[in-house]
Amino acid sequence: MSNVRTSSYLLTGTRSRRPTLPVKLRRSYYDYSYGYREPRAFSLPDYTPGQLQNRTINAPLLRYVDSLRTHGHRAARIDPLDLLQREEVAALNPARYGLDDPAQTYDINGIIWTDPVGEDAGPEYWPLERITRHLRDVYVGRIAYEYMHSPSKTERLWFSHLLESERDDARRLDTEERKRIHELLSRSEVFDQFLQLKFPNLKRYGLEGGESMLPALDALFKSSAEAGVEHIIVGMPHRGRLNLLTDLLQFPPSALFHKIKGGSEVPEEYGAGGDVISHLTSSPSLQYTGARKPVKVSLLPNPSHLEAVDPVALGKTRAKQFALLKALQRAGDTECRPGDRVMCVQLHGDASFTGQGIVMEGLGLSNLPHYTVGGSVHLVVNNSIGYTTPASSARSSLYCSDVAKMINAPVLHVNGDYPEDVQRAIDVAFKYRNYFRKDIIVDLIVYRRWGHNELDEPAFTQPLMYEKIRSRRSVPALYEERLIDENVLTKDAAEAVRARHKEFLASELSAAASHMPGSTLSTLQGQWKDLVWPASKEAAWDPETGVEKDTLKRVGRASVSVPEGFEIHPRLQRHVKHRLQAMETGQGLDWATAEALAFGSLMLEGYDVRISGQDVGRGTFSQRHAMLVDQRTEGVVVPLNLALPCEGRLELANSSLSEMAVLGFEYGVSWEKPDILPIWEAQFGDFFNGAQVIIDTFVSSAETKWLKQSGIVLLLPHGLDGAGPEHSSSRIERMLQLTNDPYTFGADAEPANVNMNVAFPTTPAQYFHLLRRQLKRNFRKPLVVAGPKGLLRLAAAASSLEDIYAGTRFRPIIEDPAIADESAVSRVVFLTGKLYYDLVKERQKRQLDGKVAFVRMEELSPFPFQAASDVLSRYEGAKEVFWLQEEPQNQGAWTHVAPRLNAVLERVGRDKVTYKGRKENSVPAPGITSLYVAQQKAVIDAAFEGL
Repeated sequence: MSNVRTSSYLLTGTRSRRPTLPVKLRRSYYDYSYGYREPRAFSLPDYTPGQLQNRTINAPLLRYVDSLRTHGHRAARIDPLDLLQREEVAALNPARYGLDDPAQTYDINGIIWTDPVGEDAGPEYWPLERITRHLRDVYVGRIAYEYMHSPSKTERLWFSHLLESERDDARRLDTEERKRIHELLSRSEVFDQFLQLKFPNLKRYGLEGGESMLPALDALFKSSAEAGVEHIIVGMPHRGRLNLLTDLLQFPPSALFHKIKGGSEVPEEYGAGGDVISHLTSSPSLQYTGARKPVKVSLLPNPSHLEAVDPVALGKTRAKQFALLKALQRAGDTECRPGDRVMCVQLHGDASFTGQGIVMEGLGLSNLPHYTVGGSVHLVVNNSIGYTTPASSARSSLYCSDVAKMINAPVLHVNGDYPEDVQRAIDVAFKYRNYFRKDIIVDLIVYRRWGHNELDEPAFTQPLMYEKIRSRRSVPALYEERLIDENVLTKDAAEAVRARHKEFLASELSAAASHMPGSTLSTLQGQWKDLVWPASKEAAWDPETGVEKDTLKRVGRASVSVPEGFEIHPRLQRHVKHRLQAMETGQGLDWATAEALAFGSLMLEGYDVRISGQDVGRGTFSQRHAMLVDQRTEGVVVPLNLALPCEGRLELANSSLSEMAVLGFEYGVSWEKPDILPIWEAQFGDFFNGAQVIIDTFVSSAETKWLKQSGIVLLLPHGLDGAGPEHSSSRIERMLQLTNDPYTFGADAEPANVNMNVAFPTTPAQYFHLLRRQLKRNFRKPLVVAGPKGLLRLAAAASSLEDIYAGTRFRPIIEDPAIADESAVSRVVFLTGKLYYDLVKERQKRQLDGKVAFVRMEELSPFPFQAASDVLSRYEGAKEVFWLQEEPQNQGAWTHVAPRLNAVLERVGRDKVTYKGRKENSVPAPGITSLYVAQQKAVIDAAFEGL
């Protein structure tokens, strides 16, 4: 039995008009139409009968061997400063298992692995002394392995086979590989010393003490390239970033020195604010010997908020993977999987890896449908300290990496003083990731020669630790001495490496004075080459977004297409009937229908749509039903994918209960592809604040800091309806505060390149146009939508097909359709949201239709200055202009609207706008129903008071 798999024929477009499904479906909850790929199935050969018998006969030996595998890390020599509290591990003593004669021989067949997987050479006898020596060499050395906690027997066997059967000579690096390590270590040290000499007051967050990070990444990039990986997406913090940038990632030191001296990293004509040096980026293509193709390594820009970049890197990785997967599927390759060509690498600090919850949220996404990237390699650069906080105060676990055990990820701890062992650990980590396509952690235990930065004095709080550090020779110096002693390198050759790099840096410093930031934006290359800078004259801010009638009806019917043999829930028959009826009559379009029409019409134009969040397939308010679940089997179909033969795909990514990581993930998707509509929907608008760091440091500011465009959409259900303090408000005031929307209006005002669009639509048609506008513009901007709750099914809020026909577009302001004579209006009330429908109903009840006009402000950023001016010019007789809102006065749009609307009023010679609504409050809404009702009535009454 198998579930429905349609991607192969959907992408080629060869399919029947009405798809049919087999009656029997495997019970699953996966959308096979797009975005889900079956995980690889793995199994190693089980023990042979002879091995099983031997494991029973030599059960004490088996217990001893498994104890070394499980507990060997507790005695391993992995700390260069020897600060880890190491006590005698009783479990590693063979006498504990009755094994007390070193000369006694034992059959190790099926207990210790010395042969390739699946081979059984029969009995093999080793003395206990050899067994102990061999296993302690593997598990109690300078690399410590934690994999026995995995519930997968296959993974445990894989590690045991790999580690125990490999010969010593296979682990040894050749001369050129060792020279390469030396060169990387030496260049890193010279770089740090050069910066310290030339810029002694610079906070550079150098790599001194952790130089083994560079050989680690070099080995990882090389192994990846040799395995066919073509793209590596890297997210990392500040520690060692400049060393990596100017060495492996080929960032010109002259550009860095230009920046250090106060210059800009971006052309001045773009008006960007830039960022600090520890957030600079580079994306070179690296060619390694033995690799058929170069591997492009993209280091993403990051904020100072540690670990915030992690899910962004994951999202960008997945988006790149699926662009490649679609191309491969078109060519008939159905075996391609996430991780084949693209890999995510995440670097962490020890304190942040344990302390920042976004790490655990990101790990939680790693094996989920629609979020997995085929395994990330995590490299923790472990200083055993966070700023001034020692490990004993930074975590409640033995290792900082213990949090990764929540997904049963294997962990490799390695002593950073030994770069060859570091590369060995990386080799094992990549092999695991590439085979199982799952996350793995390398805990690179190093030290920090200076404080948190080079201007900090760490001995204030860690005097003993830094007494030990300052008495140590550097990692590059120790490795260099070893190579010289082993005649791999001469002293003159070693000094020449340092001298060449010092000379190179000096020449780059001289060139910094004439350095000019590149005039070609990296964000407008490749897939972005057809877009423009949003502040340019070519930018089209207000394109037509309507669609031909026949196309709309085709999409509408497809959106509720139910395959033969597929049993939907009986209550959904009404949902299907209502939508088909709307397509026939052209009337009664609700929000879910308008959304489906926007999605499907974009798909027909070749765009992909991805909507992510909790319960997005069905919709929090049971309104969307973009996915249908068979009531007999739980098989899933997405009608738009099933019934629209087109290039565009809809991916419904029902997420884990996470806001920060999931929004970061979707934001990363938006960075990769301009031809995708990435949407994150909060379960309720209030819950976005769990992702506030992503909104502050990426969504609202990336264009200004890094010239990075994004078309991310945030859908935040909003509206006071008696649901209490935490289910009422999307905190639209916070979103508006984050915009750079100008305060001025008039001929002297400069054209605005507003960083975010913030909208509060009141009709399904307006929502339709907003979604399509995101991709019909020739640039990309984040869009925040204060979305509906009560309006989702309100008949008065429904739209018609005519509202979205070809030639139509989004309207930033909707005037009052009930006003026939503007001159008779004595009061103009500007407002947003669902309040409009309550006011219209009350106005009819009070018979004041001609006296007060309700003007809906549908877009708040950029503020519709001209549209507001045009409206006011038509109500010259109106003596009063109100702003009415249901949110408290210190919340909602009032503080954003007031100065801007007053600028319009001043220009047309009118008095300032008057606020009407709830008074200031510390919460968005009360939890006492009677209090809410009384407050809401007072808001409604305020609109008509005095008329």
